[in-house]
Amino acid sequence: MENVSIATSLVIGRETALSILKKSRKLKQSEHPSQGLHMRRNLAKGDVDLRVGNGARVAALAVGTYVLSLPRKMTKAPFNGKGERASDLLGLIHSDVCGPMNTQARGGFYYFITFTDDFNKYGHIYLMRHKSEALEKFKEFRNEAQNQHGKSIKALRSNRGGEYLSHEFNELLKECGIVSQLTPPGTPQWNGVSERRNRTLLDMVRSMMSHSDLPISFWGHALETAAFTLNHVLSKSVQKTPHEMWTGKHPIMSFIKIWGCKAYVKHQMSTKLEPKSHKCMFVGYPKETKGYYFYNHKENKVFGTRTGVFLEKDFLSSKEDRRNIELEEVQQQQDTEPEVERFSQTVEENSTDLETRPLRRSTREHHEPERYGFLVTTHGDVILVDHDEPKTYQEAVSSPDSEKWLEAMRSEMDSMSDNQVWTLVEPPEGLNPLCASGFSRRKPTWMAMYRHTRDD
Repeated sequence: MENVSIATSLVIGRETALSILKKSRKLKQSEHPSQGLHMRRNLAKGDVDLRVGNGARVAALAVGTYVLSLPRKMTKAPFNGKGERASDLLGLIHSDVCGPMNTQARGGFYYFITFTDDFNKYGHIYLMRHKSEALEKFKEFRNEAQNQHGKSIKALRSNRGGEYLSHEFNELLKECGIVSQLTPPGTPQWNGVSERRNRTLLDMVRSMMSHSDLPISFWGHALETAAFTLNHVLSKSVQKTPHEMWTGKHPIMSFIKIWGCKAYVKHQMSTKLEPKSHKCMFVGYPKETKGYYFYNHKENKVFGTRTGVFLEKDFLSSKEDRRNIELEEVQQQQDTEPEVERFSQTVEENSTDLETRPLRRSTREHHEPERYGFLVTTHGDVILVDHDEPKTYQEAVSSPDSEKWLEAMRSEMDSMSDNQVWTLVEPPEGLNPLCASGFSRRKPTWMAMYRHTRDD
């Protein structure tokens, strides 16, 4: 926090003040400013030599010091920086993740990530279902770019999103020797290439979809088509098209068609009596092969084929009203390093409060359920019986079937007595007898019926 000391309280003699006022009025009427005050006195210790508005020097005494706090009045400094351009392919790659979008695209996509080469502004785009797929998409882009050009990526510029700050992402960059250039917190201007690319792509998608009859879930196909178009047109940043600088081949503009227009596509297999083609809608360009993507509304599927008859003139002459496309990015709190640290500190503070805060006890009276009434002992203890099978003598005599358990015990004791299992004697003096425990189980109904049948 910066403080500024300002001497604000000044004491000036009454005669000196009147003299200054008179001389200042004469100075305004004079044609020569040099006719102002020429009076001065020697300064004593603690005095301050000041100049008033007309240039006169007066003696004043500082009697107080006040502190002015700046944070409440501080404004954000203007951004005037302009980074250096890369001098070769893959010298600097700009990347950014956009999403989640408020509408799910076909295929379950909510995000997309862009990679833009700083040298020629050629852009790659990948759709993602989850933000965590950014690492895999970067590996896919890196392998393709380095294999096609025989060069390595030198630097990757991105914002401070959590997908770029993960341990796996940083380890990959270190392993490949790629310099990570992170923008300062709250300064998206440092990653302006990716920010402008995302804005341009989304504006193109909304415009393309507003002129078509396709569902809004096709924004993924429209996005890839918009990126394909940007790579094939001139940009003020470079002298040639990004496609020509990336591949070394001049782009064929006749191949580009109007997105969303209707087209007739020939059937791959058809009988003699069936129509030879069906009406579809153009939705994009395949990356793996030369051709087009079409959407069949009746079958609700997207397929690729080499060519078709495009009804572009009918599409341009159509006077249908444009739709209002609401495709926006859902704003979320950005995962940055300062925010993470601040959040961790908050958690620690809250945990400390929980430890020192006394536990809240309920004041309600607790009553045993009626269904356990037969298991309540004379001391008020509740005995829980698992599967209605007692484990102790007290549980057996307290259960609803106490008479049956007692009868079973007497029968067992009589059987042991008849078979002379043991002999009852007095315990020796000074020795504690060992306790013997038994167990009791309910016999299934079919066993009782079987025994009863045999007895009959």
